Amino acid sequence: MSSSPAEGTPSTERRSFEAALEQLEDHVRKLDRGDLPLEQALALFEGGVGLVRECQELLDGAERRIVELTEADGGVQERTFAGRTGEGG
Repeated sequence: MSSSPAEGTPSTERRSFEAALEQLEDHVRKLDRGDLPLEQALALFEGGVGLVRECQELLDGAERRIVELTEADGGVQERTFAGRTGEGG
């Protein structure tokens, strides 16, 4: 048995961005196969939505840290984060 939480189950511990993204990619692969019963596909989709939100929160936190650490002329200078275009991949 594994000590990790079940797929789609909220965890009290914060996972890394990479771990959340890997799990999201696994959900997408399973959904892309198209061979799941409807209820299982819906559960994976719902879990995926949660993972997308979790990844976005982690990215937002990283962006806040970058803004805080970007110094110019003795103070923090906020700059637009170039990686945020709003386009899907």
